[in-house]
Amino acid sequence: MITISESAQTHFAKLLSDQADGTSIRVFVVNPGTAQAECGVSYCPADAVEESDMRFNFNGFDAIVDAESAPFLEEAEIDFVTDKMGSQLTLKAPNAKAKKLKDDASLAERVEHMLVTDVNPQLANHGGQVSLVEITEEGIAVLQFGGGCNGCSMIDVTLKEGIEKEMIAKFDEITGVRDITEHARGDHSYY
Repeated sequence: MITISESAQTHFAKLLSDQADGTSIRVFVVNPGTAQAECGVSYCPADAVEESDMRFNFNGFDAIVDAESAPFLEEAEIDFVTDKMGSQLTLKAPNAKAKKLKDDASLAERVEHMLVTDVNPQLANHGGQVSLVEITEEGIAVLQFGGGCNGCSMIDVTLKEGIEKEMIAKFDEITGVRDITEHARGDHSYY
């Protein structure tokens, strides 16, 4: 599930040598499966390990992962890099914002995964997000925008020049996209 480089294992073992016996590291995801997902690592005292937690043995320490974070930490990598600027612990978790897709995922699941992992992080820079409402029999992906996208004057460009082009290129079954968001200014509008 999680790959921890040799340099990161050495780093963690050194840090844990100053902690109480039985202390492990906990690897977790806050807000898993959302555009706001954040990964983290913390100390995990022996009495903080839950029955449902998973334990992974590494060189000189254990890594603890809670059941909720586990599917979002598939293919996660932790490294400890030293360069001219100093040392830094890096955690890459490509599935933190959305669970890894199964090989037999439906078209709707694959489209939603693309929106969550590729599109929403870009829209989040402007306080927005988009979700899939449905895919019509004609292959039209019906989308609903929210947050900073609601009422945005550039939504047509985002929809047609960005999302639609990317979606059609990625999925043969998709023929276009349609926005059902009410963008006229009003009480519902973000701005």
